[in-house]
Amino acid sequence: MNDVKLVLQEQLNNIGIIRRISKYEEKATYQSHYLGLVWQFLNPAIQIGIYYLVFGLGVNQGKSVDGVPFIIWMLIGITAWFFISSSILGASNSIYKQVGMVSKMKFPVSILPSVNISSNFVSYRSMMLLLLIAMFLGGVTPSLYWLQYFYYFICMIAFLFSFGILNSTITVLIRDYHIMLQSIIRLLFYLSGPIWNIEAMGQFAGKDLILRIIQLNPIYYVIEGFRDTFLSRQWFWERGSQTIFFWLVIVILLILGSHLHMKFRARFVDFI
Repeated sequence: MNDVKLVLQEQLNNIGIIRRISKYEEKATYQSHYLGLVWQFLNPAIQIGIYYLVFGLGVNQGKSVDGVPFIIWMLIGITAWFFISSSILGASNSIYKQVGMVSKMKFPVSILPSVNISSNFVSYRSMMLLLLIAMFLGGVTPSLYWLQYFYYFICMIAFLFSFGILNSTITVLIRDYHIMLQSIIRLLFYLSGPIWNIEAMGQFAGKDLILRIIQLNPIYYVIEGFRDTFLSRQWFWERGSQTIFFWLVIVILLILGSHLHMKFRARFVDFI
């Protein structure tokens, strides 16, 4: 637990550095493009259009889901998914990409996954604005359930950080891990429910078992939590067993990731 305490303390003590580096990375990524940071919004918007044509008008045939238009239902899930997937992959590669710079400067390596997560907030805020406009136009009105958005947002950040500190360490030790993680993310796209209603799958042998396994997916928990919030379906404590399992996974990931990070970070440069 001392490793966890030290890693968390390093995040709190270096919040200013995290913000400054993340802003620099945002500008550096798109500085050679004519539209600059507009691509952080334009790129996901194009993907959303494609997904809506394929899954909304094609597979779902324009039918509503949970009493709202498919585009709104999908936007709630896809907004969270874009932020989660980009943060997982970015955090995984964060130490490997920047460890040379860190070795010459005085700040802890453990903040690099947080830097990457922070740099993705610009795109996330733009997508959230688009989602709010779509819900307003679609007749989705605010309710008390919207207050639990903050809970699920904390859940999302806790998962991304705990998983990021683990992934970033393993990526330095085993370079092939990042490539494998990219494939896993592609699979999770279809197993986390951002674009199709998993609970409405047709009946087949073993469906209930498969559904229960999918519901243990932390990303599924977060995405469905945001839908529970914005569509006023239920409170997070009504997902009792899923909530307990989610936080158990977070604790395990954080302990394991912090331990591996502290054990090997003095030799990161040697591994690279």
